[in-house]
Amino acid sequence: MGAILEIDGLHKRYGDVGALAGVSLTIRGGEFFTLLGPSGCGKTTLLRSVAGFLRPDGGRILCDGERLDRLPAHKRDIGMVFQNYAIFPHLSVFENVAYGLRARRVEPVEIRRRAMDALRLVQMDTLADRRPDQLSGGQQQRVALARAMAIRPRLLLMDEPLSNLDAKLRVEMRTEIRRLQRELGITTVYVTHDQEEALAISERLAVLNAGRVEQVGFPWDVYQAPGSAFVARFIGTSNALVGRLVATDGDRPQVEFGGWTTRARPRDGLAGRVLAVFRPEALSLATEAPSGPDASAGEAVVVSREFLGAVLRYRLRLDDGRLIYLDEHKPDATRLRGEGVRVRFTVQPEAVMLFPVEEPL
Repeated sequence: MGAILEIDGLHKRYGDVGALAGVSLTIRGGEFFTLLGPSGCGKTTLLRSVAGFLRPDGGRILCDGERLDRLPAHKRDIGMVFQNYAIFPHLSVFENVAYGLRARRVEPVEIRRRAMDALRLVQMDTLADRRPDQLSGGQQQRVALARAMAIRPRLLLMDEPLSNLDAKLRVEMRTEIRRLQRELGITTVYVTHDQEEALAISERLAVLNAGRVEQVGFPWDVYQAPGSAFVARFIGTSNALVGRLVATDGDRPQVEFGGWTTRARPRDGLAGRVLAVFRPEALSLATEAPSGPDASAGEAVVVSREFLGAVLRYRLRLDDGRLIYLDEHKPDATRLRGEGVRVRFTVQPEAVMLFPVEEPL
């Protein structure tokens, strides 16, 4: 079982800018936990505070009950993987991985064994004698992983480690990172701004915004049941329209958008103007008017379309000029709608989420 990390009311300011505003999180032993959010939200500041590279202005950081924030960085027993890998260019692959062990005054025989074990884990043992400039980006990233794991840390921290890789290699490496983490059982905190990456790799994740935690949960819960308008709009692609709540009776509230009315997922405490958020996959093109008590339909004009492989994404203009996206899975080439064509669409009411309009977007 990995170490339990507790972050309690952490504050950090840079002059007049509040980077962290009372962040509190508990990360379970052996968990792969992701900090997700836009640039400037505080996720890297939080990670570097845990690592000991930054001193917070207030709050506590504990690992298995021990105050980490009172220890210098080199005594926290933490492995760190940086965005730029931070590999020493003048050292071989083996010497890079052995560096942290030498700094801890581990016996030479044990250094050899642990460094090679770490390299075998990341499938780099056959390249132990190479220099970093003889390696690809993916191989350098594996070396950085091996170096962090060779010291057998109680916590593994990763700051956007895949951002310098191409798209295909990022997918391969995130799968590899998750496999290694499961195999070793190290409590891992991973920072990214890539929503797809966070959803794919995390056991749980925290969405940060302006130095605060907006929501913590399992990836599917954060995606399907966002706790705020910010989370709903930040995670994945979303349509967000301000409308007017015209009926709250029955199981499905009704929202009017100026000529188009849809039913929505129930939510208490709302009245008047509301923000409705729904995913492109919640919409479907229709050839005739829907039927049934829950059916919701609208009309729009096709502005453009994007072929994304298994998905065809339409950009539609509503009659009031606002734009929305509609995803058609497994598109039929014989039924493509061209630009300027007027189409009818239907919406799944359960997928329409309502929020107060005054929430920050």
